[in-house]
Amino acid sequence: MKIMLDIKDSKAAFVMELFSSLPFVKVKPLSDEKAVLVNEIREAVEDLKLVRQGTLKACPARDLINEL
Repeated sequence: MKIMLDIKDSKAAFVMELFSSLPFVKVKPLSDEKAVLVNEIREAVEDLKLVRQGTLKACPARDLINEL
C-alpha cells in the first residue's frame, strides 16, 4: 500500500525518522513538483467520479479544443 502524508515542516524530521525505523516501511520523500502533480491528478479523478455520478457537468473535449 502506498500513502501520501501532508506533514508540517516542523514535524517532518520526526516522522521521517519514525517511519525509517520501521523495517516494513520504505520512505521516499516527494519533491514539491511531484506532490503538486499527484494532488492535481487526485483532484481530476475526483472530478471524473462526480461527472460519472451526474453531480458535476462536463463539457465535450471538442469544445475545449475549439477554445484553443
